[in-house]
Amino acid sequence: MSPASDRPVREDGLPGPDAATDGAPSEGGAASRTPHSMTGFARVDGGCDGFRWTWEARSVNGRGRELRTHIPGGYGALEPRARALAEARFARGALSLRLALDRDEERRPSVRVNRAVLDRLIEAHDALRDRIEAPPARLETLMALPGVIETAAWEDDAAVRDRRRAAIEASLADALDALAGSRREEGARMARLIDGHLDEIAALCRRAAARAAGAPEALRARLQRQLAELLGADPPLAEGRLAQEIAYLASRSDVREEIGRIDAHTEAARALLAAGGAIGRKLGFLAQELNREANTLCAKSTDLALTRIGLDLKAEVDRLREQALNLE
Repeated sequence: MSPASDRPVREDGLPGPDAATDGAPSEGGAASRTPHSMTGFARVDGGCDGFRWTWEARSVNGRGRELRTHIPGGYGALEPRARALAEARFARGALSLRLALDRDEERRPSVRVNRAVLDRLIEAHDALRDRIEAPPARLETLMALPGVIETAAWEDDAAVRDRRRAAIEASLADALDALAGSRREEGARMARLIDGHLDEIAALCRRAAARAAGAPEALRARLQRQLAELLGADPPLAEGRLAQEIAYLASRSDVREEIGRIDAHTEAARALLAAGGAIGRKLGFLAQELNREANTLCAKSTDLALTRIGLDLKAEVDRLREQALNLE
């Protein structure tokens, strides 16, 4: 990858076709040129030394990058590692990681009743009943007293514990890789939808240009009618004021600049799709600019058909913006 200073940049500050994307982690090859969705899901199962576990990784839309972890006690050291792995793979999105652990039956904690302690407690209770009037002792009360219930956890040696933690961490990396793949697949589907929206915007832009091409004749006829009204005014309109009115009407109905900017923004959006990666924010900015130009086109239009084209443009740009909100 070339240094940032060597990346081509358009005059409007948007990336050229070969520019990198928003500082997102590079994954190499065609994958790095695929826009990434912020929505995805992955599940990875693993097992080692009598333990079984499942990592679930989810992500949804988010303004920045946020990670929430749900990791059982005793494995909290995995959280900073999870954050480092997520930061290396994702630029944006609300991420959730959950680890579920289970163990084979023979490795589960054993539970037994300490009969000697329980017998002494019963004897003490019966002795006190001769002196103090009290109801019979309840089993659940006795079982809750310290020392009656004993548990014995399975103890692994340090080498086994280290091996298990390493295997769980490897599964974590696999889960995040799978989540990244899920987001790329969803991003590829969204890219096809966005490309269709851009095709429709380009087609509407061509229709607007064709309609605007006939505007000078319509404007000329309109100016002739208005000039006749102005020249017949009493008192007559000053020549300087008349020139101002003509210039205003001419500039008011000229939408060629708006059409040109819509076309330029559409091509810039195509360049972003080709660059891929984390393009959501830039594509959202372009959608705002496209909407602004479509609004201006509608406001300046003096032709009903051109106004309808402008409204169709606004609707298509809004569909494009909704898709951009889902991209990383």
